[in-house]
Amino acid sequence: MLALGLSGISNPSFARVQSESVTKQAAKPKAKVKSKSKVKPKSKAKSISSRKKSSMRAKAILPKRQSFGEKAGLHSEADELSLRSSVAYVIDQDTQEVLFSKNDKAVLPIASITKLMTGVVILESNLSMDEPIAITQADIDTEKGSTSRLRPGTTLTRGELLHLALMSSENRAAHALGRTYPSGLSNFVSQMNMKAQQLGMKDTNYAEPTGLSSKNQSSAKDLATLVAYAANDPTMRELTTSVGMSVEVGRRTLNYKSTNRLVTNPQWDIDLQKTGYIAEAGQCLVMQAKIAGRKLVMVFLDSAGKFSRTADAERVRRWVELRYPAAPQT
Repeated sequence: MLALGLSGISNPSFARVQSESVTKQAAKPKAKVKSKSKVKPKSKAKSISSRKKSSMRAKAILPKRQSFGEKAGLHSEADELSLRSSVAYVIDQDTQEVLFSKNDKAVLPIASITKLMTGVVILESNLSMDEPIAITQADIDTEKGSTSRLRPGTTLTRGELLHLALMSSENRAAHALGRTYPSGLSNFVSQMNMKAQQLGMKDTNYAEPTGLSSKNQSSAKDLATLVAYAANDPTMRELTTSVGMSVEVGRRTLNYKSTNRLVTNPQWDIDLQKTGYIAEAGQCLVMQAKIAGRKLVMVFLDSAGKFSRTADAERVRRWVELRYPAAPQT
């Protein structure tokens, strides 16, 4: 999960220049006007303003950073639903029937979808959820420069940090969970990769616990496996679908909310979800949801546009409801 003022007008040196100009004005008014135009601060201000505007225009025309999917030409792949996601995968978890597939073998950065595995490893470690953990300088993102309201020195329990990481995609929370794992961060990442291997996620690699690194990569099929596995844990289901949370930090109360607006949508019955975004990964979303009487796992990677991942999910939900209507209950 980022005014420039000019103070020369009132300084003493300018006052002296102005006084001398007034004295010279009586003898040589024309020379005075010409001289004043050379030292007038407004000219300097206009010059600075012009340079700033030119700089802003230059920045505005810089090309948008391409995702890995764009570079691979995946965005040009058409599909029957006209999805904005370059990768999509929808599977019935119970029957293993694939309802929809698009570039499901592509291996791409997965951004904060990473935090699902972070949560799995933490919960299966049987570490105390009540143990206090302090945020440190080591938890600050130096790769992407992302911001956080969890300042160094902030202390929360492991359970609170896990909640924030899974619900609000809090990067410092996720990093602190990995950093304080027995034997440290490197061992935590090793455990993430070991778990992926145990689950048969052959296309998956983790480099750190937040998803900020583009080296965290996977395929849609692998992520569907992870979603189905994680959804077996009631704590994972509860924390990922939580709507909001407040934490007390000193004299402050910090309010957090879910990064996925679909969890509050009455048309959706979501058991587990996670969102993610970095430039290299595009907009990402994974969910386990009940649609048309089926328990479906849905994966959307490298979607173009801020709201496109949820729009794609909505489009797929309506398509499933029309194409695979639920059997009438008897």
